[in-house]
Amino acid sequence: MAEAAEFQGTTAAPACRWARHLMTVLLGVLLLVGLVQLPAAPAARAESPTSRPVGVAIDTVTPVAPTQNDTITLSGTVTNNSGSTVTDAHVGLRVGPQVSGRSDIDDIGYRAGFSPGTDGAELGKHTQKIDKLAPGVSREFSISLPAKDLDLGHDGVYQLGVSLSGRSADHPYEGVLGIQRTLLPWQPSGVEGKKTQLTFLWPLVSATHLTARTEKDQQQTPIFPNDDLAAELAPGGRLNQLVALGKDLKITWVIDPDLLATVEAMTKSYRVDGPDGKVVPGKGQAVAKQWLSRLQTAVAGHQVVALPFGDPDLASLAHRGKDVSGTLSHLQSATELAATTVDTILGVKPRTDFAWPVDGAVDSSIIDVATSAGAHNVIARSDSIREPKASYTPSAARQIGGGNTAVVADARMSTVFQGDLIRADNASLAVQRFLAQSLLVNRQAPDDERSIVVAPQRMPTTSQAQAMAAAISGLSDGRWTTPLDLGDAAKAKPDPSANQQVPGSGSYPESLRAQELPTEAFQEIQKTQSTLDSFKVILTSEDRVVTPFGSAIMREMSTSWRGDRNGAADFRDAVQSYLYELTRQVQLIKKSDATLSGRDATLPITVQNGLLQGIDGLRLVLESSQPNRLKVDASQPVKIEGGHRQTLKFETRANANGPVKLTARLYTDDGQPYGEPMYFYVHVTSITPMVLLVIAGGVLLLILAGLRIYLQRKRSAARGTADGGAPGGEGNGPGDSGPGDDRPEVPGDPAPDTGSESTDPSGTGEKVDR
Repeated sequence: MAEAAEFQGTTAAPACRWARHLMTVLLGVLLLVGLVQLPAAPAARAESPTSRPVGVAIDTVTPVAPTQNDTITLSGTVTNNSGSTVTDAHVGLRVGPQVSGRSDIDDIGYRAGFSPGTDGAELGKHTQKIDKLAPGVSREFSISLPAKDLDLGHDGVYQLGVSLSGRSADHPYEGVLGIQRTLLPWQPSGVEGKKTQLTFLWPLVSATHLTARTEKDQQQTPIFPNDDLAAELAPGGRLNQLVALGKDLKITWVIDPDLLATVEAMTKSYRVDGPDGKVVPGKGQAVAKQWLSRLQTAVAGHQVVALPFGDPDLASLAHRGKDVSGTLSHLQSATELAATTVDTILGVKPRTDFAWPVDGAVDSSIIDVATSAGAHNVIARSDSIREPKASYTPSAARQIGGGNTAVVADARMSTVFQGDLIRADNASLAVQRFLAQSLLVNRQAPDDERSIVVAPQRMPTTSQAQAMAAAISGLSDGRWTTPLDLGDAAKAKPDPSANQQVPGSGSYPESLRAQELPTEAFQEIQKTQSTLDSFKVILTSEDRVVTPFGSAIMREMSTSWRGDRNGAADFRDAVQSYLYELTRQVQLIKKSDATLSGRDATLPITVQNGLLQGIDGLRLVLESSQPNRLKVDASQPVKIEGGHRQTLKFETRANANGPVKLTARLYTDDGQPYGEPMYFYVHVTSITPMVLLVIAGGVLLLILAGLRIYLQRKRSAARGTADGGAPGGEGNGPGDSGPGDDRPEVPGDPAPDTGSESTDPSGTGEKVDR
């Protein structure tokens, strides 16, 4: 084609040849440059966003919020994650740019690669040399420097990085082999403007540990399914740490009263289900006493908010339970019991006008249910009630109508302590992120006094609680925040620009909805409540049953069952089965078939009370399937002391022979059946053939006597006519009796309708009293 182009006689052919030659020369030059620069390629790979042969972990930053005169220390570890030894290595510090907004914090600490433009230059005077780092080996580092050497600018939040630079077989030229970043809140001088009022909720909530089961003794010794709670209360345990850390913090305690009641039960003698099915003594009595004593000291002088007893799942109630009749009444009872429990055990008057849905997620139905029991303040979260202006964080309080207030916790600050914080570097980063967020919130509107609420996860782990405490302590100097109780935060003046619209039901997160208790759970709860209502009316000491089972029903609705449907179902079954077992302690003693050997007899029916308390308010009803054959008394009252039996006797009257089915059943005074009916047969043999013969003979005699009288009167009338007499005329009057007149005989008394009592055996059945 080139030759063809040349033969065409055009001027383009020489130009094309010249262009091809020029391109060849340029490619050669570029290739030469590439070969010369090729050795620098390993350093470029070390700085790529995805390459991180050495892991860097920042375990501590002290102080967490330094001032101008402080000395900052960063310590941690470096780990060789590659397959080759790292040599000529050192750890250095790098100051990145000032963080401009709250959303920029989200990624800091999780980027893997190194970027000179954003990570900043190394502070050459503050490095630490690291010896050879073999594959898989870790080394600790600690670098200290005066805060002024960081050369930070205005108040704000800065990115602070720790990098490891060195070389290895895979990276023969020195470069950054690993880096980790953290955040440094920087406010060396006093606050510019007004401080942010900060409310931090300190939750004291645990899973459900106690059912309604007790020993069969007067003390009603509780039986726990396990002794796991004792480990949480012991030194080093989760609940122990929450109390030990919280006592020195400026926080608002949020407590589930069920936890207090459960621990209080452990301070006395209690029992635990053993692995072999036997019940053994519990071992947590001492730690339970100690924990309650320390908690009483810790909450003194602090505001205490009591959740409804058992921490009922408000979202499940709103979405699945409110349509089940009677369910919402449990929420009211749980709220009332909360105040009494906290006051009795801790000796403080708690606030019970706050509701806390799971993760602060709300919709209109949740608000309605939460406020139905008197909680006019609902703790929500800003990722549920969102702000149209993402760059500004308004005060927590929002007026949502009906005299109710939504206290909207800050989502970023509330969720920063979630996840695995057992590793020191994760915990340290969480603390720095929290402090950085709090400072950026203050700097958004430094001239406005705002109230910010932090509502962390309901049941923080020990490591999470320790990180939370470290973060709150970092704000103790009050440079840009000041502590505030939750009650005061709810009364704070709402920001006029804040969103006050409660989201609709369609906005509720599907992930949370999938964890809710199903409707069937609330139906089973109401079945248990109905059984309890029928049982308590016959008890002389109903509190012994109503109190433990009422508490157990509240626990069946607990938020702690989220994500554990099988565990929740097993708990409900256990409560219902135990209640049914107690109701069966009051029952009719099985009666065998009986033989009635006389027309009138007495049938005994025995009722047993296996409870430790007396029963009253029952009636025993005995019904005959054939009243025309066997008639019985209607009913008799039942009243039995605990552990005793009562035999009631029913009068019967037989009218005919044969088997008759009888039904004995207990009823409450209001006519509701109690327990299962008992059936048995009575074989009537008192109407014997001899008695029937006597009765038949008597009837025959009466008929013959009447016939004879009739014939005699007919003959007398015939003779009177033959003698010329006429009725009503002359002759013998009706009172006269002439010669030859046959006077009718008067029949005697009929034979008795009962024969002598049969002396024959009554058969295999029971012989009744006479």
